[in-house]
Amino acid sequence: MKKIYLVFALALILSGCTSSGAFLSVNQTNVELGEGNYSLTATGVSGQAEAEYIIGLSYSSGFMANTIALARVGGSEKLYADALDNLWQNYESNHGAISDKKLALSNLRYDADIINLILYTKVKITVRADIIEFR
Repeated sequence: MKKIYLVFALALILSGCTSSGAFLSVNQTNVELGEGNYSLTATGVSGQAEAEYIIGLSYSSGFMANTIALARVGGSEKLYADALDNLWQNYESNHGAISDKKLALSNLRYDADIINLILYTKVKITVRADIIEFR
């Protein structure tokens, strides 16, 4: 009987989910903004995404939010990608379609809002940026 409890406990622990934060890259691109070949088209454009989990814990370390939980019960599994997609949707709703435009994000900022209760945790990621258009 103890073996059944042990197998059940291991299955419960190993079947949980984890979520870590943003994509960390060692690549860097430098853009020279001294030539006047750009214009600032929007400032403070934001996008959000959130996820809800049961029996877990969420925490933020710098610009990265992490979650360890038994199961996701709502929201997105790709918080950062969905927050960036939402940012572009918000930009398009105010400034028109982005196709055929040369746009770049500048002053990119990530914020995490986390609620931790005993049986429930919720993470909301907000991405804010200024948008530059090159001519």
